Amino acid sequence: MIWQLDLLILVFVIICALAAINIKDLLSAVIILGAYSFLMCLLWAEMGAVDVAFTEASVAAAVSTILFVGAVLKTTRRSKD
Repeated sequence: MIWQLDLLILVFVIICALAAINIKDLLSAVIILGAYSFLMCLLWAEMGAVDVAFTEASVAAAVSTILFVGAVLKTTRRSKD
């Protein structure tokens, strides 16, 4: 394993997690969470857990992100922030 690559991906994972928590727009938060899932997929693949990386990519990064985007687009705002 290349520890510099692991560290770089881990830093991006932490940045995505903090950004998704602090952002106000729901659609942006969903997109950031999709990026978070993709980065976790890369991290799992780098560590040698290819089956976990494939599951993370297919379920979390793809299906969940599409379902979250669909749910956000179906909702409406009640108040203006």
